[in-house]
Amino acid sequence: MRSEPRTLLAKLCDQENLTYRRFVDKFTETGVRLFGHSANNPTCGETQFRRWTGGKLTGLPGPETCEILQAMWPGYTAEQLFGPPPADDPQAPTYDLEERVQMTAREAHDGADATAAASISDNTIDELGDRVTNLARQYHRLPAAKAYETADDLRRQVERHRDRTQVPVQQQTLMILNGQTAALLAVAAFDLGYFSSARTLARTAALYGESTRFTPLQAYADGTLAYIAYHSGELNEALVKARRALSWGGLGGIAQRRLHAIAARAYAHVGDAASVQRSIQMSQDIDQDLRDELHDTVGGEFGFSVERMAMSHSTSALLIGDAEQAELEASRALAVLGEKGRDEQSTHVRAGASADLAYARLLSDNVEGAAEALAPIWEVPAEERNTGIVVRTARIGRHLARPHFHGAHLPKELRERIEEFTRVSPPYRLGPSVPLLAIEA
Repeated sequence: MRSEPRTLLAKLCDQENLTYRRFVDKFTETGVRLFGHSANNPTCGETQFRRWTGGKLTGLPGPETCEILQAMWPGYTAEQLFGPPPADDPQAPTYDLEERVQMTAREAHDGADATAAASISDNTIDELGDRVTNLARQYHRLPAAKAYETADDLRRQVERHRDRTQVPVQQQTLMILNGQTAALLAVAAFDLGYFSSARTLARTAALYGESTRFTPLQAYADGTLAYIAYHSGELNEALVKARRALSWGGLGGIAQRRLHAIAARAYAHVGDAASVQRSIQMSQDIDQDLRDELHDTVGGEFGFSVERMAMSHSTSALLIGDAEQAELEASRALAVLGEKGRDEQSTHVRAGASADLAYARLLSDNVEGAAEALAPIWEVPAEERNTGIVVRTARIGRHLARPHFHGAHLPKELRERIEEFTRVSPPYRLGPSVPLLAIEA
């Protein structure tokens, strides 16, 4: 049985799956961000890392080292990080009976499958397919870091089983599952602020779609590449990818709804208001009886709910300066979301629509109404503040920084809350510096 971590630092590293190499990368990047590129920046050898996490340190490291560690984990002092983990640590993972049962079931199944020697049971492939589907459908309830780890584990399992079969039908199915895990990894990487890696993973998903002639996966991947592009400031590239995504055949109504919404946002970023409205209308007029095996059968993160579509349209409307339409669409998203059970509600959609509603009200100088709309934002746990939420709140912060609001108490209070909200979000704490330029632009 694995022993309990001796320090809070060790527990935090375990939670974020930080091996020594990953820790050093993060430590070095944080040092560069704080002190610039300098040969005098603090370093951490493996022996030193073991002493830090093993509770064997007498006193504290130098002040610059402590400053780096405190920047890596905002909210904790160096004394806390090198001290024992609190028994009631709210960030500690909870292990309930359901998780234990699921783990036992997976281990038992893997053990039985190992007896099949060099062959693969169809039940094994079905089990992998179920796991990918479950992850896609539970994605909206998971922090992006947890979703990424789960998807990466699935990717490794699918790869391992692909090496064990030469049956064409099984190879085809496993390649499609590989593509689906790559697509989910791309979304998680984007939500964490790793735009470059998200782009590579989306292209990987597209390659699997191309190799298997599974056009819904190709379309999904191209749509993902489109929104990565416009968040990165590559506006023409976003339009190219959005148009190509819509050119694939064999797509169901949900897929087309998603892609027209993405196209609307791409057009909004280049200021083409007429194309924005046309794309919004097309997304709403899609024949919902059309279905495909990815967006409909698997669904979840591969789907595109009515409330998510409305939230996307509210953002597109804001980009072209139509505050009235933006407020209407954001309110619609929140109303539809409120009709669903708690487990079916997406934190991303609630926070995104709330931020859009607040921004639309700000454009009409309704600061009090904006503050009211922002109330659900503050309830989002730090680990669930993904790129989409951070981008929207950062935009509000920039608007409130205009001279028009200087000297007023409420705008100042909102700016400060937004600054703290985004500061501890994964895209700011974990992501590299490049995507932050896009977020702050």
